[in-house]
Amino acid sequence: MKNSILQNKAIKFICAIIFWIGVWYLAALITGKEIFLPYPHTVVERFFALLVQPDFFTIVLASLARILFGFVLGATLGFFLAILTNYSKIAEMVVAPFIRVVRATPVVSFILLAYLWLNNDTIPVFIALLMVAPIIWQNVSSGLMNLDINLLEMAKVFKISRTKKFFKIILPQLKPYLYSGCLTSLGLAWKSGVAAEVISYPKIAIGKEMNEAKVLLETSDVFVWTVTLIVLSLLFETLFKFLFKKNSQKLSVGDGE
Repeated sequence: MKNSILQNKAIKFICAIIFWIGVWYLAALITGKEIFLPYPHTVVERFFALLVQPDFFTIVLASLARILFGFVLGATLGFFLAILTNYSKIAEMVVAPFIRVVRATPVVSFILLAYLWLNNDTIPVFIALLMVAPIIWQNVSSGLMNLDINLLEMAKVFKISRTKKFFKIILPQLKPYLYSGCLTSLGLAWKSGVAAEVISYPKIAIGKEMNEAKVLLETSDVFVWTVTLIVLSLLFETLFKFLFKKNSQKLSVGDGE
């Protein structure tokens, strides 16, 4: 039954992809100028041409490292800020307005400001961090406000240590909120990180390649790098879901034992 459902989902997904490729082909046919909209087969051919170039994977890995590093830093910062603001009213009074300003400010403004403060390779990391931290902070803060009071009272009665209370009672309840925040911010980290690369122009970066392709009117290259980014984002989203699910299963088994 489960395999049948998965097969149906896969068939629907493939049909949807074929449909949109068809729409893309018709749009390119109507446009008639590949400088504006290249054909799907042109993009595929160009993808394989770039794929065999020795610096392709170097470029991908460089952008990957920056964005994931910024994501991890932002998630860590957002998590600890949520803990801090939950237990300190003064910290909440100081941090909450700043977080809201960050969320309301266009990302391009931060990129331009960071361009004045940081070196080109650091800007995408900083921007990814800045976009991720507020989302994690808000989600974890919501989780902390909805903790099971009965479990906390029980921990107090049985004099459970703070460390054990955090890892055995608080953290398991925060996991759904943390999962949702990470899943949402992961895609945002990719978008904002590459946007920062386009403007900051690091020596080795997908954003730099996209900018150069745009200047040289290599529209098919812009499509290739865009598709590469989409695939990378989907792969890491899938990997994150898999690792989170696997970790949750391990914790459930451990609790049962």
